[in-house]
Amino acid sequence: MKKSPLAMQSTSQTQKNKPLHEKEALVKLLRWHFGHAQFRDKQLDAIQAVLSGRDCFCLMPTGGGKSMCYQIPALAKPGIVLVVSPLIALMENQVIGLKEKGIAGEFLSSTQTMQVKTKIYEDLDSGKPSLRLLYVTPELTATPGFMSKLKKIHSRGLLNLVAIDEAHCISSWGHDFRPSYRKLSSLRNYLPDVPILALTATAAPKVQKDVMESLCLQNPLVLKSSFNRPNLFYEVRYKDLLDDAYADLCSVLKANGDTCAIVYCLERTTCDELSAYLSAGGISCAAYHAGLNDKARSSVLDDWISSRKQVVVATVAFGMGIDRKDVRLVCHFNIPKSMEAFYQESGRAGRDQLPSKSLLYYGMDDRRRMEFILSKNQSKNSQSFSTRERSSKKSISDFSQMVDYCEGSGCRRKKILESFGEQIPVSLCKNSCDACKHPNLLAKYLGELTSAVLQKNHFSQIFISSQDMTDGGQYSEFWNRDDEASGSEEDISDCDGNINLVIISRC
Repeated sequence: MKKSPLAMQSTSQTQKNKPLHEKEALVKLLRWHFGHAQFRDKQLDAIQAVLSGRDCFCLMPTGGGKSMCYQIPALAKPGIVLVVSPLIALMENQVIGLKEKGIAGEFLSSTQTMQVKTKIYEDLDSGKPSLRLLYVTPELTATPGFMSKLKKIHSRGLLNLVAIDEAHCISSWGHDFRPSYRKLSSLRNYLPDVPILALTATAAPKVQKDVMESLCLQNPLVLKSSFNRPNLFYEVRYKDLLDDAYADLCSVLKANGDTCAIVYCLERTTCDELSAYLSAGGISCAAYHAGLNDKARSSVLDDWISSRKQVVVATVAFGMGIDRKDVRLVCHFNIPKSMEAFYQESGRAGRDQLPSKSLLYYGMDDRRRMEFILSKNQSKNSQSFSTRERSSKKSISDFSQMVDYCEGSGCRRKKILESFGEQIPVSLCKNSCDACKHPNLLAKYLGELTSAVLQKNHFSQIFISSQDMTDGGQYSEFWNRDDEASGSEEDISDCDGNINLVIISRC
């Protein structure tokens, strides 16, 4: 049953020296529409800032409730909130959730019919739009036609806020830089007095600064929550010390019972092989990657969200925009390229704040693969020597943090937080990582790993097929870069590149 909207607070009712919207009224909206008793952490500060017309940069960990920071403002005063989002899946998921709560939200994308788009545009052009939240892609935002519509809405005093989700994508220093996000820097020129809210869960200090400068935020309120996820247990297992990593993971999943899990793999072939192995072992699972057609991927996603499948084995394209809060285990079967990527992906576990686990399988062959991929990407994509040098140094530095996370003996939680500029005592971990809980056992494993690596040292050269690089080079995990360059609003290509690597022995 849909809830009727609460009466919106009129700005004329507020006293001159009081905030535009009082806490009590905002909490009432929160309880009525979303069923939460109180705001979490920095949510209220962000909401009151943008309602007063101030720019805001908000850094919250995955599961911290970033969406509430623009959904409540959309309910608090008449007008429209524009939300820029990198994935159609994310937009669609949020709009469905809003409509279930009786909140008027829509999204515009290339996947919709012309009839649906026309209906949305007619509502925007009407004297009193019913829409409260409109989700769009960064590509659409940059088109002259849509910007013209935005300016018309703004001229009528109906555009209250522009929220940029996954704002780290605008920074070339970030782990998920997207050229289309760079075009968002023009928003300030076209909409000078509309507050901008930049939201991200993963941004190191340098990226935070770059985001604020790129979006031209004016005297923004900067809100930073701790990156700490106290409900997550962090563990690393060493493939070189295991008889069979597939069998080990199968045992882990069975030991966790019938719980929801995501397993990330570097290659599509690994997704298929591992999924088949786990299924044969009695695990309810399916593979998800860009090699599957749209219908197959949609089916896998629906089965997983509805709990018909327990585990999804996927490339890193999977997960962003999937608002499932009861994921109990996120496993990286291959080492990620950076701490930012690892943090974002592992953070999809335990969004309901209940105890959950991050498990990473680390192997020296995987390390060599990733080092080769990073070096190959830099030599192919960099435009100049200075750009190539800067980008290469950053990639190496980012990856070295992940290697230290896996090969070091110190607290894993401390390493994660320090990579984001957060200094914490080891005592904060409270034995919620394997390094703190079993330090002697970890020291034993690291010693054995060193010996195992020396014995396998004759494996050295790594080659990659040109056929696989063609796919990986042309597409990102989120959208087609050719569409991006042409100004299209297409953004639903999560092609990840099926990277086949062969290790050749010297012997």
